[in-house]
Amino acid sequence: MGPDDLRALRRTVVAFGYEQNESEARSFLQHEDSVVRELALGALHRMQALTDADLELTLCDDDRLVRRRAAELGALHPGVDLAPLLVDLEPVVVEMAVWACGEREQVDDNTLQTIISLTTDHDDQLVREAGAAALGAIGDERGVPAILGACEDKPAVRRRAVLALAPFSGPEIEAAIDTALTDRDWQVRQSAEDLRR
Repeated sequence: MGPDDLRALRRTVVAFGYEQNESEARSFLQHEDSVVRELALGALHRMQALTDADLELTLCDDDRLVRRRAAELGALHPGVDLAPLLVDLEPVVVEMAVWACGEREQVDDNTLQTIISLTTDHDDQLVREAGAAALGAIGDERGVPAILGACEDKPAVRRRAVLALAPFSGPEIEAAIDTALTDRDWQVRQSAEDLRR
């Protein structure tokens, strides 16, 4: 298939989502082109026909962007276990899976512990940042130490971590907000000021 044919096919798959052509869109979830597979996910989602089984099929796709899209859409499918994506080798996939878990707001204990570990120990800053935000959204007290630790990370992580303190209270939380009010990064300070309003 030449580049022009592939572009045309990709447009066709996108159109399936607007035309409510569920069976055609689903047939492209296993296409050889990863972009087509990713677009098929989006088309099914657009027509509200994406099933848990569709997502589960793509969780182990060999393309990281397909797995990332599956993680993103997994936020709306609480029946799909995103645990495999939380330990993916690709940080962009892990980041999105963490975000999706935060969007769900309720997670099992193993998932919570994994997000805590990712927030404190992952090499990728974006994963740690997403972890802090997810822990705030989940609102489980067991995540507080990881959020407090993230308040001492790089600026982007600190910004997210400070905002993640919002659902919590107590002396440690107040001390972290006080520290953030004098942070060298103006956006961290702004986040802390927002919590004080």
